[in-house]
Amino acid sequence: MSRLALAGRLLRTKPTERIIAEGGHGEGGELRRTMSLWQLTLFSVGATLGTGIFVILGQAVPKAGPAVVVSFVLAAITALFSALSYAELAGTIPVSGSSYSYAYATLGELVAWICGWCLMLEYAVSVAAVAVGWGEYLNSFLRSLFGFTLPAAITRSPGQDGGVINVTAIVIVLLATWLLLYGASESATANAIFVMIKVVVLLFFCVVAFTAFQAKNFTPFAPLGVAGITAAASQVFFSYIGFDAASTAGEEARNPKRDLPLAIILSLVIVTAVYVLVAVAAIGAMPWTQFDPKHTEASLSYIADLAVGATWPGLIVSFGAVIAIASVVLTVIFGQTRILFAMSRDGLIPRVFQRVDMRHQVPVANTLIVAAFISVLAGLVPLGQLAEATSIGTLFAFAIVNVGVLVLRYRSPELPRTFRTPLFPATPVLGAVFCVIVMAGLAGVTWVAFGLWMLVGLICYFLYGYGHSRLNAEVG
Repeated sequence: MSRLALAGRLLRTKPTERIIAEGGHGEGGELRRTMSLWQLTLFSVGATLGTGIFVILGQAVPKAGPAVVVSFVLAAITALFSALSYAELAGTIPVSGSSYSYAYATLGELVAWICGWCLMLEYAVSVAAVAVGWGEYLNSFLRSLFGFTLPAAITRSPGQDGGVINVTAIVIVLLATWLLLYGASESATANAIFVMIKVVVLLFFCVVAFTAFQAKNFTPFAPLGVAGITAAASQVFFSYIGFDAASTAGEEARNPKRDLPLAIILSLVIVTAVYVLVAVAAIGAMPWTQFDPKHTEASLSYIADLAVGATWPGLIVSFGAVIAIASVVLTVIFGQTRILFAMSRDGLIPRVFQRVDMRHQVPVANTLIVAAFISVLAGLVPLGQLAEATSIGTLFAFAIVNVGVLVLRYRSPELPRTFRTPLFPATPVLGAVFCVIVMAGLAGVTWVAFGLWMLVGLICYFLYGYGHSRLNAEVG
């Protein structure tokens, strides 16, 4: 095969009409359309509003001072550019594959594979990293409530102090899997409950913190200048990752063309409002100079206890952190399985991932395989730098979505779009640029980990995906 022919196959796009027509169809059954706008919105909120706000505030305040409030807003604006691009493509191509499917329709199979591989890093590895920390939060809650903790041997991974096997991480993954196997609607209902609990807990924190509010804590407002604000913004940006979760439910939404764009934008607005409110309450209750970047796991609990002069507020906040992790694990595993479902339907990974259970109308085998993989990672593997590389993988996928909006607008302007990115083409261009800027600021070792991950992905594609691609098989 000539180089030109090879390039043609690698860059061949899948027609948008075909992607939409295949939506919901798997081997042996179809996914069930049961999810409402509210459930889709809470799926995105569930994946985004996780442990970040419980931890990241204590790390970001020492960098920006009280102006960390501005940092949260700047990070939200940066995320908004990509969210608007996601919203347009989600309304135009409402399928489970998220940015993988968008890339397949606009930039070709190889780019789609790379995007899907990045999403595996974002979803599978990041949820394992989140699950690893569940035992620590659970112990914090148990210590406050009962005065005892679970042993380190079963709450920490090998390589951590006293860690043998992180049983608590495996337990939370298995509990989420159990819910997912019941069906998408049941999972969405459980997630809605989780999200409401953690939002109520965060609002409770704000109420408690505002009882000790002192306006003088906001002066000077930006003691570390613009550099501090931007440094903190880059750090808190990763607290917004997850708003794309709604797009992975495109084939299980009742009215995806209308609801997916709305869910993505609404979730980002909700999360931003909560973040800013929590930041204002926290700094108002405790001077920014007292935030310790080395001890951030229970910063909100500490502030709540300090404001009231008792330990029961911190207990409630710790409970919120436990629920927050459960919600993230549930929604992110869901998203991972649906992306693999779409990739399997295209032939790029084995067919087992697209098999749908007739009774519950969910990809059972897919879910069990993903759960087993994540359980092994969370229970036995010190994730280290690979977990940090999830950020760069996510940003790469975001950049592809922004470019995809540009390509699809110019290539297929006649396609029906239920949502159009405003200020086109400035919005997707700025979205891609901001993603590249944030990526460039990441550590060199993170780039090395990402490069190794991508190398493994390309090897997998050429060993299996290229030869089994349904699109390539059609051209002989």
